[in-house]
Amino acid sequence: MPAWTATLTWKSAVFITVMCCVLAALLGVLVHTAVTRQTVGHAREKALTRLADVTAAYEAGEALPPRSGIDPPGLPASLRELAVAGERGTMVAESLGRPTMWAAAPADGRALATRIDYSQSARTINGLDGAIIGSSLLAIGATLLAGGFAVTRVTRRLHQTARVARRIGAGDLDARVDDPRTADPTRRQDEVAIVAGALDTMASALQRKLLAEQRFTADVAHELRTPLTGLSAAAELLPPGRPSELVQDRVRTMRALTEDLLEISRLDTRTEQVDLDVYELAPLARRVVSASGTEVGVVEDGPPVRVETDRRRLERVLGNLISNAHRHGRPPVVLTVDGPEVTVRDHGGGFPDYLTEGGPQRFRTEGGSKGHGLGLTIAAGQARVMGARLVFENAADGGAVARLTLPEYVPREDEDEEGGQRGGKGDGQRGGKEPPGLRS
Repeated sequence: MPAWTATLTWKSAVFITVMCCVLAALLGVLVHTAVTRQTVGHAREKALTRLADVTAAYEAGEALPPRSGIDPPGLPASLRELAVAGERGTMVAESLGRPTMWAAAPADGRALATRIDYSQSARTINGLDGAIIGSSLLAIGATLLAGGFAVTRVTRRLHQTARVARRIGAGDLDARVDDPRTADPTRRQDEVAIVAGALDTMASALQRKLLAEQRFTADVAHELRTPLTGLSAAAELLPPGRPSELVQDRVRTMRALTEDLLEISRLDTRTEQVDLDVYELAPLARRVVSASGTEVGVVEDGPPVRVETDRRRLERVLGNLISNAHRHGRPPVVLTVDGPEVTVRDHGGGFPDYLTEGGPQRFRTEGGSKGHGLGLTIAAGQARVMGARLVFENAADGGAVARLTLPEYVPREDEDEEGGQRGGKGDGQRGGKEPPGLRS
């Protein structure tokens, strides 16, 4: 069935319609039965009264009134049999194409019968049935409109709450439902207002916790920079030897970790500003591979494509993906450029399930591998900042696949289709600027 049939509005409309139809049918049957019984009873009394007059005239030997007689034509056979058997009775039947109320009584082994016109009573009942059907349809329509208006107000508030929940899930911690019913404590709250208030409370508590975590991360990273700088300078003064090399290596690792924490804290605050420009994607990818100093195969599929991106952040993302592939995967590592999409793949055991389902998590690694889980976290954050889409998945034949999709650049009418702006170009960059060196 279509997806809209699962909505609360549709279900409410069906429920209201069914209940209205059932109630209308029940009331219609009751009214029809009562009015028909009354109308038929009145016509029967009239016919029996006339039959009594006809019987008196028959017994007195007088002429019978009009529309009366012994075994008259048109008399229903069942009513004739009843009269011949010695009983009186009445019956509605068609006579000469018109509804007729017959009344019959025994008369010397035959049926003495009379008839009266039943057309007016039949029209009254038919008119009543039409009025019942019309009023029922009108009542169903009015109830559907009123019910639809009431249900739509509720579903609109539910949709608003769902939109705010999705915004919070996407990282907008300032989003709130702000239902007016929750702002006034003296106002009675319905179930939707209770849900909206609970969502706002949860969002506020989550925001406070995340902000406290972000401040803690930033404060720790800033506080570590000063002693690490002094420790690095002191390590350079140690006499040459294996202990000195170990100390310097650990200091470099701690400094890199501190810089990563600072970068993550900046990404968490969502205050980063992008420097967008237009670049040829394939040359940038080759520069990152060359600067990585590792063995990476480069495959270019399709025609050259220009993208609009922040070159420094793009190089940072690709560098982290390549480094992660070498550190946690197995060779060969292959970087593929296919249109505006860059894929980095290794042939190791693949990404863990938690990463492919919910994205990278800082300070979480599996399989006994070294690392702090910050490289992919930074890559995902930088991709989000520059408007790219980074997806982590596993290849069917084994290996981890990180797929980065960049916004493809669409040239304006005053630009040359072959690349660059009219008047010059440089390394695929708009305006002919020479790209700066690779920074990680």
